[in-house]
This record gives sequence, structure tokens and C-alpha cells, in this order.
Amino acid sequence: MYVAMNRFKVAKNSTSSFENLWNQRESYLHELEGFKGFYLLRGPERNDHIIYASHTVWQSYDNFHAWTKSEQFKKAHTRAGDGSIQSLYKGAPEFEGFSAVQEIDSTGKKKIY
Repeated sequence: MYVAMNRFKVAKNSTSSFENLWNQRESYLHELEGFKGFYLLRGPERNDHIIYASHTVWQSYDNFHAWTKSEQFKKAHTRAGDGSIQSLYKGAPEFEGFSAVQEIDSTGKKKIY
């Protein structure tokens, strides 16, 4: 399993616009092999911003990498460089990727990768 995460620092007065942007966009993730799930998470509040994180869960790193090279990725990110979108952020989004080492499901079953 591979988890790809982007962290965003969103200006407090831009949180509604940020959430609306994500809620209205088409991701095309479901079209890709190995895609398991997506989460947009609202995190802690700081002095001048709120932390958000987007998480995609993939069957493998190779599935994630294929997403980044796909037509679906290009379509989903066509407005990423748009100045009106970037104005919502305080700094650039920060990417982090994680490969699973261990998983425990809701039944207590443990899986070691």
C-alpha cells in the first residue's frame, strides 16, 4: 500500500473557497488501477492559516506513479497553476509519500508488508 499526501496551509479567510474548489472538481482517480481511496482532511488551526491534507491511498507505489503520468492526472490538475487557486495557499503545497509497513484492520487482522 502507498499513501500520497499533500499538505496545504490555507488562509483562514479562504477555507470556504478552498473546500468548495475541492468539492466541485473531478479527480478521475477512480479510473486508475490500484486506486483505493481519497480523503481531504481539515487539520489544526494556526495563527494565520488552517492545515489541510489530501490523501490518496494506492495499492502500490507503481499505481501512484502511473497516476502522475496519466491523462487523468493532467485533466484533474489543469487549474493547479491558476493564480486564483494559488492565492488561497500560504506557500506551496508540501508532498509526502509513504509506503506501508504494517496494517491492522477493524477486525484486528494484522498485515505486514
